[in-house]
Amino acid sequence: MPTEPDSAAETVPEAVIERVPDSPSASVSDLTTDTVADSIPDAAETAETAEEQEVPADEPVAELASALKSDVPSDVPPLVALAVAPTKVQFSTFNLEPALEKAIADLGYEFCTPIQAQSLRYTLRGYDVTGKAQTGTGKTAAFLITIINDLLKNPMQDTRYIGEPRAIVLAPTRELVMQIASDAANLTKHTDLHVVTLVGGEDYQKQLRQVDKRPVDIVVATPGRLIDFLQQDHLYLGLVELLVIDEADRMLDMGFIPQVRTIVSRTPHKDCRQTLLFSATFTPEIIELTSRWAMDPIMIEIQPERVATDNVEQLVYLVTTDDKYKLLYNLIAAEGADRVIVFNNRRDQVRKLADNLYRHGVSCGLLSGEIAQNKRVRTLEEFRDGTIKVLVATDVAGRGLHIDDVTHVINYSLPEEPEDYVHRIGRTGRAGSVGTSISFACEEDSFLLPDIEKTLGQKLPCVYPDASLLVDPPPFSRPTHFKDESKPSRSGGSSRPGQGRSGGGKPRPRR
Repeated sequence: MPTEPDSAAETVPEAVIERVPDSPSASVSDLTTDTVADSIPDAAETAETAEEQEVPADEPVAELASALKSDVPSDVPPLVALAVAPTKVQFSTFNLEPALEKAIADLGYEFCTPIQAQSLRYTLRGYDVTGKAQTGTGKTAAFLITIINDLLKNPMQDTRYIGEPRAIVLAPTRELVMQIASDAANLTKHTDLHVVTLVGGEDYQKQLRQVDKRPVDIVVATPGRLIDFLQQDHLYLGLVELLVIDEADRMLDMGFIPQVRTIVSRTPHKDCRQTLLFSATFTPEIIELTSRWAMDPIMIEIQPERVATDNVEQLVYLVTTDDKYKLLYNLIAAEGADRVIVFNNRRDQVRKLADNLYRHGVSCGLLSGEIAQNKRVRTLEEFRDGTIKVLVATDVAGRGLHIDDVTHVINYSLPEEPEDYVHRIGRTGRAGSVGTSISFACEEDSFLLPDIEKTLGQKLPCVYPDASLLVDPPPFSRPTHFKDESKPSRSGGSSRPGQGRSGGGKPRPRR
């Protein structure tokens, strides 16, 4: 069972209202001074909701409000004060394990992001959490800190065997898995925890050697490759204590839920493990998965103050389909377009676009699901070090990329989902730098603009390109380079004699 809160965690101010799906309330960003008093429940209602969610009801809202360093009129309801004047929360508030605290300090982090402050106050006490948050909000660190602190605080007392991880993190794409694993390496560097990364498209035997090196603590994996290891009996999930499903909405979109369901079925029952699920949306499908896989989860929704960063200048060119490539080539050739990511909706479109740019002498790379993992890694390294100037990518392949100094994001075609637009333009304007997002709107996809603008909460400037941007590019100077590649089949690896197992010993109960 979850532990009682310590006094330090009690002082964490709420950046948003946690809520259960059956009784939604207005988000903080949607409330006005005229309606907020009627829209937010009073302290008694909040305590009742907390009791239903198995959250200790002895956390008076007034006490949380008093932690805020602002002068609030006495007649203002406590949650109004909470919404208007949140304070920053330090990681030291949570009394983390010393080795983890040192790693966080080494990274230069002192204060939590909203999703970290909101989720850690529950996850560190053993509660299941379902969080709604976009990429770039710090959710990766939130669940990694939870995992690492738990494993350090509760070392295994029984004999451990090869291939029996204590924590599993599932993510939909190879790039996202690699990014999570990199963050995990930074946060575990002062510990003996063993983190293993499992992704498709890379050598199975090499990954197996990492699994067999010593007892595994954390596995970060794509669903397909983890299934490979389970089918070959190279991993046993009967002792998993913490399960994280990241970007669950993308898992749904990519058809991975049957694989995830198989993986979850191999872990202990939900009342014997802690389950954290993160998604960019709370659709009925996500809520259904949450109720199935998590035990009385706390629902946390982080509403960003602005969906799109203020550091990104956004522009839409109204252009015909025939003129799109001319416009793209001339924009890339212009001064100042030093590091560019071009997004297109389909793999075949991305491949053709990258090939045309290459044949026109542009140093570019291709990033899509059909490209072998070793080539994807090399392409990203070349893009980071400036060897290539332009990266042409699909939404799935480009999701979660963390590359500094991207000067331009160009949407060659508008995404069908407004959330994908937000993810795309978030690849530029990072780390305080200023970036530019340029979108092409032709006859076919201009109808997507209203939904994007609604999501952004602002109108996008739409202009016709200058004639100088529509001149024909020079003739092709190089032969075809990006040929069609079929997706590599998974290498199952050879079977080997069974390793010693614990015999499916009973997992330790939830705290």
